[in-house]
Amino acid sequence: MALTKAGRRQRIKYRIRKRLSGSDARPRMTVFRSNKQIYVQLVDDVSGVTLGSASSKEKEIASKKVNKIEQAKLVGQRIAEIAKEKGIETVVFDRNGYLYHGRVKNLADAARKSGLKL
Repeated sequence: MALTKAGRRQRIKYRIRKRLSGSDARPRMTVFRSNKQIYVQLVDDVSGVTLGSASSKEKEIASKKVNKIEQAKLVGQRIAEIAKEKGIETVVFDRNGYLYHGRVKNLADAARKSGLKL
């Protein structure tokens, strides 16, 4: 029987996650993309703690009337600012089973341009 779209993404997600792990010095930057919003978190997998997060639902991002790709760029810039405040320079990028394309790629590129090393 064929997998559903969500089941397929879950398999890809597990395949990626068995190779990636975040630490305090180099946390995992994980992306969740819904149909309307995009969310990103900095996760320390060793202690199981979220160090910071950003999303397109934050007031300064949601108030701007831009398309979803531009929102993803703003979220990437915001997570880079949060990481700098926490003293984080390098992260491990976890695309969370999504293709590195479109909104996910633009978020990562914006974080790189803002000074975060992926």
